[in-house]
Amino acid sequence: MTLIEHLEELRIRLLVSVAAIAAGTAVSWLFVDRILATLIRPVGQVVFLAPTEAFYVRLKVAALAGVFLTLPIVLFQVWRFISVGMTSTERRYALALLPVSLLLFVGGAVFAFSLILPVGVRFLLSYQTPDLVPMISVNAYTSFASAFVLAFGLVFQLPIVILFLARLGIVTPASLAAGRRYALMAIVVAAAVLTPGTDVFSQVLMAVPTYLLYEASIWIARFVAPKPAEQQQSAVTR
Repeated sequence: MTLIEHLEELRIRLLVSVAAIAAGTAVSWLFVDRILATLIRPVGQVVFLAPTEAFYVRLKVAALAGVFLTLPIVLFQVWRFISVGMTSTERRYALALLPVSLLLFVGGAVFAFSLILPVGVRFLLSYQTPDLVPMISVNAYTSFASAFVLAFGLVFQLPIVILFLARLGIVTPASLAAGRRYALMAIVVAAAVLTPGTDVFSQVLMAVPTYLLYEASIWIARFVAPKPAEQQQSAVTR
């Protein structure tokens, strides 16, 4: 494909993705109050500080829910665009891992919202005193919660990335095991960047599950990494 054809293909994929998200947002708007009530449940009660804030937050929550609802369509459009630049082997592996990646993203988001977010919110609110009373705005809280859930969905992609690289022979289980200390350092830095809050507790809540995922990825990589016979056959084929 020429550059113009690539740009035209990108335009089509973007238009389809935007149309899908807009439709998902419209559907989510019908249930936005229920979604918002579920999202606010861990903190209990919030306030809005500006006349337009309540409407703006409803619109933002509906848009986020629309993205979440149409994620399979968006990922398929991304796949259609990038697959033309892959080899047949890479396309086969990526297509097999795409459904697993979606499940891991949803699982990470649900895990964060159901288990990690309530614990983090309770810990942070435990610092209130009779003279220091929390008054949390709905915009600040929904931004915090959605960023927290999104970050967990992204870090739960770690096993997929490692599986893909291991299967292609780019990384090996031995190199992953030897690089534990560097991986731990990278995970701590990533947790500090991805968590919406600046508190150490939220960063620890993200870093610990991420490191456990890294250890699980090493174990899984031992099963999917090419065996010496497969590597020799691949070399002969080239």
